[in-house]
Order: sequence, then structure tokens, then C-alpha cells
Amino acid sequence: MYRGFNINLGHDSAPDYQVGLKKNLEQKEIINKQLSEFLSPDGVIDGGKLESTWFPQIKADIFISHSHIDEKLAMTLAGWLYMQFGLESFIDSTIWGYADSLLKKIDNEYCLNEGGTTYSYEKRNYSTSHVHMMLSAALAKMMDNTECLFFLNTPNSVTPSNIVNKNETNSPWLYYEIGISSLIRKPLHKHTNRKILLRGKTFSELNESARNLDIKYPLETEHLKKITGHDLNKWRDEYDNEISSLDFPLDKLYELF
Repeated sequence: MYRGFNINLGHDSAPDYQVGLKKNLEQKEIINKQLSEFLSPDGVIDGGKLESTWFPQIKADIFISHSHIDEKLAMTLAGWLYMQFGLESFIDSTIWGYADSLLKKIDNEYCLNEGGTTYSYEKRNYSTSHVHMMLSAALAKMMDNTECLFFLNTPNSVTPSNIVNKNETNSPWLYYEIGISSLIRKPLHKHTNRKILLRGKTFSELNESARNLDIKYPLETEHLKKITGHDLNKWRDEYDNEISSLDFPLDKLYELF
């Protein structure tokens, strides 16, 4: 990961959701094809193979970190980035949902008590810890492989803290991802295997309803550059004005911010 941005967007409807949804479904299809292949022939779970099925063959320029309530907004942003610049985004909630389905599959195989109607508390704790550790490792690897992180700063992802100038989050996964983004390696040079595809219209955003949870985590975002929907449009406009065959859209974003 080369740079990270803390994006605060507005509340209008956007036309790029279907594009983002299509790209997201393509990633889910890649994952879903291999998810059931985690058992070795002797019935032992292959941890390395299981971890690798989270993100097989997925190549992305941008890692979008967001509250699961803002999934539609994240897909809209992903669609806009693809239509404007040809940039591929990885939406982290693509994988969160598979954690529960994978846990259920493992628990039904290994954690049922005698009689098959209830689960062993101890075995379920054990299986959950394994799946969440593998998911955490896979998310960190995906973040490391993308060039840029976009954190969607909304009321669903960030809540003000009682401490001045501090924020909190109800999401353990956002707490993990933003924390990892401050520690992950920062390459001296940006990626060279880049591409330029399409561009289109202005960016507008979606409004999502808020939901309250009981657990809060400190959310340190000082290492992420703050930008807005207006800044995204400025990026697009200036990139349009200066486009050449050698330009890469993220370089213009870094230059502006």
C-alpha cells in the first residue's frame, strides 16, 4: 500500500452502483468457486489452502474499507472509480459475509454435539478463532497488494469519542483494517503494472441509515489524508485536462493531495 485516504462523502444518489455491483459479484464468484475445497483428502482442514481461497486471482488498485451498512455506497464508489479511471477496487465486505458461511460449514462438520442439534461451545470458539485469524491475514495481504486505501468515513463507520479529536468505531474489522493500514509496508515507488481504461461522469453519493452497537474501538485515522466528494471530482477534472498515454490516475490524486 502506497497511500491511504479518509473520505467523507455526501448524501445524494449515484448512478454507478450497478457497475460497482457487477464488479463485486465477479470477485464473489471467483471466491465462491473455491471456498468448498478447503478439506484435504484425509479430512483435515488445510489452513493454507483455506486462507488462499479468500482472495484467489483478485487484482485491485484500491482497497475500500467501510462499514457493512455502507456496502451500497462502497459499490457506488467502486463503480465510479472504474468508470472514470479504469481502476479496480476491492470492497472488504466482499469477504466478510463468507466468514459466517464458512464457519457454519466447518461447525456443521466438526462442532456438533452428539445428536446433531446443538454445537460445542469450546469447539465453536476454536473454529471461530481459526477462521478469523485466516480472514485477518488475508485482509492484510490484500491491503498490502493494493496501491491505495480508501476509508469511507460515515456515521455508520465512525462515532465521536469522549476524548477531544478522537474517533471510535463499532466495527472490529474497521478497527483492525485501519490499524493495519498504519503499520503495513509503504513502498518507495508506486506499482508499475498499471492500466488505463474508461472514464465517465461526476461522482455523487448515497445516504445510508445508521445502526448502533454496544462495543466501540478507538479508530486512529491521522495517517489517512482527508478528502471529500468535491475532491474526487477535482481529481477527475484535472486528470481529464492533463491526460496522456503515460498518465496513471492515482498519480494525479497523490499530486493533488
